[in-house]
Amino acid sequence: MSQRLHLVFGGELTDPQGTEFRDADRIHVVGIFPNYQAAHAAWKAEAQRTVDSAHTRYFIAHLHRLHDEETPAGASDDPKVKG
Repeated sequence: MSQRLHLVFGGELTDPQGTEFRDADRIHVVGIFPNYQAAHAAWKAEAQRTVDSAHTRYFIAHLHRLHDEETPAGASDDPKVKG
């Protein structure tokens, strides 16, 4: 069985309807979680903690969708390729 890691992160957005962070250096990384249930609980806690800030939003990134050993690396993924 493969591991399904999830990243929870968030911060202040330039527009509450968008996904662009006001200051990428201040993104709050909550953590990496071993399953969706744990990630959702962490996301919910941060969302509730910041409920009074309309511009603050948290996200769950499905890291397991980014990691696929079966797909060959592209040029930008190969550390030997400069560019």
